[in-house]
Amino acid sequence: MAAALSIICNFTLHYHTSIFFNINFPPSNRISNRKSCFFKFSRICVVSSHTNPKILKPNRRSRFGQPLSTYDSDSDDDDCFEDEDDISTSDDESLDVRVSAQDRQRLKFQNATHIRRDSHHHSEGGSNAKLGHRRQTPEITQDCREKEARVSLAKDRFSHLAEELDLDERWYPLLDYLSTFGFKDSHFIQMYERHMPSLQINKSSAQERLEFLLSVGVKHKDIRKIILRQPQLLEYTVENNLKSHVTFLTSLGIPDSRIGQIITATPSLFSYSVENSLKPTVTYLLEEVGIEKNDLAKVVQLSPQILVQRINTSWTARFNFLTRELDAPRDSIVKMVRKHPQLLHYSIEDGLLPRINFFRSIGMRNSEIVKVLTSITQVFSLSLEGNLKPKYSYLVNELGNEVRSLTKYPMYLSLSLDQRIRPRHMFLVSLKRAPKGPFPLSSLVPTDESFCQQWARTSVDKYLDFRQRLLLKELARKYERR
Repeated sequence: MAAALSIICNFTLHYHTSIFFNINFPPSNRISNRKSCFFKFSRICVVSSHTNPKILKPNRRSRFGQPLSTYDSDSDDDDCFEDEDDISTSDDESLDVRVSAQDRQRLKFQNATHIRRDSHHHSEGGSNAKLGHRRQTPEITQDCREKEARVSLAKDRFSHLAEELDLDERWYPLLDYLSTFGFKDSHFIQMYERHMPSLQINKSSAQERLEFLLSVGVKHKDIRKIILRQPQLLEYTVENNLKSHVTFLTSLGIPDSRIGQIITATPSLFSYSVENSLKPTVTYLLEEVGIEKNDLAKVVQLSPQILVQRINTSWTARFNFLTRELDAPRDSIVKMVRKHPQLLHYSIEDGLLPRINFFRSIGMRNSEIVKVLTSITQVFSLSLEGNLKPKYSYLVNELGNEVRSLTKYPMYLSLSLDQRIRPRHMFLVSLKRAPKGPFPLSSLVPTDESFCQQWARTSVDKYLDFRQRLLLKELARKYERR
């Protein structure tokens, strides 16, 4: 019997690494009895002068069974979902791989990682598990990288905020999305303190709801203001809440172009039931207050808050006050509400009563006050010290009129003293065309074009230039007083 032949081969690789193969050839008589010769690798020894940067995988196979390189590609770890093949332990006990301690630790970690991934992929079943793992396309890999980058940026962006609040990382996508509407850390703190659950909403759900609001006319710049006032809005679903409320507003005759403005003014509208709250309020305005159906849309547009207040309490209190204080007839009070529904919001003690007392102080009787208020109900919204009193002083001292002229021209109280009353008066005086005696208040009412044509008999440009110079002088005078 011939003896077996043993050959030891030395292969030098990169990174100062060598591999020794101990090859055993069978005896010659065994070779002659077979058509082919089989070799046995009884020992493989890896000798490295330092830690090998690549992990040796002796049994790597492609998805179709062909042998692959024993080394990992450096790009494997760059993928969001790595598609490495299985790593298994050889059944050949004669195979002996010696690596450094650090390489063995890395190999152990890689084996564990492959086992977990293999378990995950095979649990999906089907032909994909048999054919091998699906290789990710460059587009998917790029998307994953971008997603990881966004998550990393979000963590950095909100790390300081997370120290102040008990934030969950799952909230970061929503916070990042809301930041596109101008939200800052202080706004998120406000939302957290006011209604913390609103920050737990899934980003895609919040995006669907805000995009719906934008589609019905809410401006992008107003989203932040709306959410800060009503953070619960992020929790209201489009189908079961937002759409039904928008449909309700449309049913009142409100044009589509004004829906967004009403939502911006009263975002709390969505927290009220259409059937149990909003519709009963409308019924009360029509049947109890006496608002005409044709005027309802106008009333709501002027004061959307009227839909969400306790209308019966507000109306009853102000109706009783005006009836008792001024002996105002019901029709006059209804006209006040129709022209200026904000009347139902004003405080009686701090809003209505002080202005009524002002008119009394300048010599007006109750009937005259009612006439003025019915014509220009918005005087209840004007400042006493900054508006009403200066206008009255100019009326008497500069224009030479009596208080009784206000009942004939109540519009005077709604005009701007600096932009309308004083410039027109001074312009006619400069042209020596101001009538003698009391200055005609009727000259203050028409447009600039009509005023220049009828009273000044000059060009509009000349009047506008005069008004600009007058405003600059008044501004300089006020600045000197400071």
